[in-house]
Amino acid sequence: MQIAQGIEMLEITAEVMGGTDTLYPALLWDEDHAVLVDTGYPGLLDKIKKAFELAGVAWSTLDTVVLTHQDIDHIGGLPSMLDEANGTIKVLAHPIEQPYIEGERMLLKHTPEAIAAAEAMLPPHVPEEWRRAFLHLLAHPPKAKVDAVIEDSQELPVAGGVIVIETPGHSPGHVSLYHPASRTLIAADSLTVKNGELHGPDPRVTPDMATALSSLRKYADYAVENVICYHGGLYRGDAGRRIAELADGAQ
Repeated sequence: MQIAQGIEMLEITAEVMGGTDTLYPALLWDEDHAVLVDTGYPGLLDKIKKAFELAGVAWSTLDTVVLTHQDIDHIGGLPSMLDEANGTIKVLAHPIEQPYIEGERMLLKHTPEAIAAAEAMLPPHVPEEWRRAFLHLLAHPPKAKVDAVIEDSQELPVAGGVIVIETPGHSPGHVSLYHPASRTLIAADSLTVKNGELHGPDPRVTPDMATALSSLRKYADYAVENVICYHGGLYRGDAGRRIAELADGAQ
């Protein structure tokens, strides 16, 4: 879905734990460059390339990937993209997230207890081969080199300029992006959309909810009309008012 000139919300559906999960990465582009914000689960490269085609953006123009944080549904597709691109894609992430993305440290949410809990949640009809592959993926998540780090208030020179906003809580180095030209907030996992309504981060997978909600106050500095949530998709409406409510602890 095109939000405005130079910014698109992709829609990518994946099979996860015996069900489906739809993700909404953001794509930013201008005449010469394309930037993908987050890469989905492993195995989704063909679907992402198809989404580029539907958006009318040439896959060959993709030269930058921004990772908003370390979770596997955000970094999982990166290695296959880099393998295919053969050195033409630059990877950006927050310095706190860098050692996890690069595999120097284990992903924070992939503790032995969390992996055991995920195994217990798998439906009984899931084939044993798929079950083993899924658990192996959790224990040995994908990794890739981060080429450059990004920081709060930094402007990325694409699609008229995109501003980095540090929004820790869902993960320690979580970042969001703001596109001033379209007044669009790429919220990653700092916000979610459920049944058409804007909500805060999912408490089930947000280790520090107090910090995550406090981070939402930073959005008051920006005029937001559109919010792209990685889980739930697009929210349009009185976004500023609703975000302020969430930052104050409203549900």
